[in-house]
Amino acid sequence: MAAGLVTTLIMAVLGPLAGLLWAWTAPEVTYVIFRGDTYLADPESQAPIGTDIRFALIVLVAGALCGGAAYLAGGRGNDIALLLGLAAGGVLAGVLAWRTGHLIGLEEFRAAVHAAADRERVTGVAELRARGLLMCWPVAAVGAYGLLELVVRRLPARDGGDPGAGEADEVGGTQLDLESAPAGGDVDRRER
Repeated sequence: MAAGLVTTLIMAVLGPLAGLLWAWTAPEVTYVIFRGDTYLADPESQAPIGTDIRFALIVLVAGALCGGAAYLAGGRGNDIALLLGLAAGGVLAGVLAWRTGHLIGLEEFRAAVHAAADRERVTGVAELRARGLLMCWPVAAVGAYGLLELVVRRLPARDGGDPGAGEADEVGGTQLDLESAPAGGDVDRRER
């Protein structure tokens, strides 16, 4: 369970860093002030959609990298804990990325809106309109982990010498000898 907690905490630290990257790369969205409220200056602009897309791309890449790192660092016995840590940490990191990115420049934006006259234009801060994108980080992290599990197919951990199956060349605790069967039939010589 410690592996899951460590995974969650590491991802929570990465969330604000992703939020800073999002705020830095988000396109500028211009608003018009009318009676103290803000409205998009150009409703046909692609900037609000671009802001959401940049957030999605950043958290998808971050989630996939976290899932890959957890797969490489984790042992065979930690799969459930790591998956739970990736899911919880991904949700936490996504929310922290959103809140951090949105807070960058928010006070200046509010002050500009408060001081602006009607029909004056003000540049806004990064705003996430599609809140469902917050789930991109955990989905990408768990998906990358699962994909690596399917593609790489790690062998089970060694069984510590206990009799029984567990090694690639063992069946029931003994070596498998495929060359001892007689040619031209089965072992009991019933089929020819």
